Amino acid sequence: MKIIKIIFFVFIIINNAYANEDFENWLNSFTKTALDQGISQETVSIVLKNAKFLPNVIKYDRYQPEFYEDTKTYIGKRVTNKRINNGSRLYAANKNFINEIEKKFSVEKELLLSLMAIETNYGKYLGKMDIISSLATLSFDKRRSEFFTNELLIALRLIDKKLIDHKILYGSWAGAFGNFQFMPSTIKNYAIDYDKNNKIDLKSINDSFASAANYINKIGWKKNSPCFKKIKLKNTIPIKYLNTSARMIKHKKKFKYYKKYIENSKNIKIQDNAKIAIITPDKDIVDNADIYSPAYVVFDNYELVLKWNRSLRFALAVCTLKDNFYEIL
Repeated sequence: MKIIKIIFFVFIIINNAYANEDFENWLNSFTKTALDQGISQETVSIVLKNAKFLPNVIKYDRYQPEFYEDTKTYIGKRVTNKRINNGSRLYAANKNFINEIEKKFSVEKELLLSLMAIETNYGKYLGKMDIISSLATLSFDKRRSEFFTNELLIALRLIDKKLIDHKILYGSWAGAFGNFQFMPSTIKNYAIDYDKNNKIDLKSINDSFASAANYINKIGWKKNSPCFKKIKLKNTIPIKYLNTSARMIKHKKKFKYYKKYIENSKNIKIQDNAKIAIITPDKDIVDNADIYSPAYVVFDNYELVLKWNRSLRFALAVCTLKDNFYEIL
């Protein structure tokens, strides 16, 4: 057993050594691309040249909770009494400001608290990864290179324009930053210097709440509209109508069309003409999962949470926590 472990660790060391060498070659090539894209020599020299290959980032990318936890487990870990109580205390301490943001952007405070709770546990877990190195590692990796290359270039441009300070750019393994875990493209398109101090500080309550509300508002959030309802499906429903992937929600139809496939549909308070889709989030994740359970009817707002984080479970957890806040705030 000891010999096997030694061989395993030697393999990791050798593999990482090759990866580091390949990464350095990639970084030299990317540096030329960045300069050609208009990134300043100063930013390239100070910021990009210090990027490192982070093997843990690749490991985290391959093994995310959204890829292996069943829905009940995933939601149960994230929607807890402690998290609800902590959110209530955060709201009480910033009540006037959060109410102001809710009114100005027409986004429920309950949703904002839920997003912050599940993304960073109210700012307690912002991540400690060097964001430039994380983005560079994922850009170098082949799995989603195009997406992360674009995010890295945007981050460098934001640094160039002095909109963000590279010295504080530490966050998640995926390159997300601040209380609500904004990617560089989200910072560029939606982040707000709400307190008008000439910098965007997404670790502050003011800028982060305003930026999150601006983002979800701009992509079409409908205040006081539902996200989902849990249902029990009949096994007569054609499999093609069951959405198991967050990539694209398909087969959206009026609720009255699906009623014949839902147990006790007469008792579900959804208007017949409401456009809905059906998801069964465990199907493609859990071995030997029940094809028809758990099942949920989802609405437009649910799909907007998917734009925030493309995971069926993440969106369910956010909306579940939001509904819990409604009962106490």
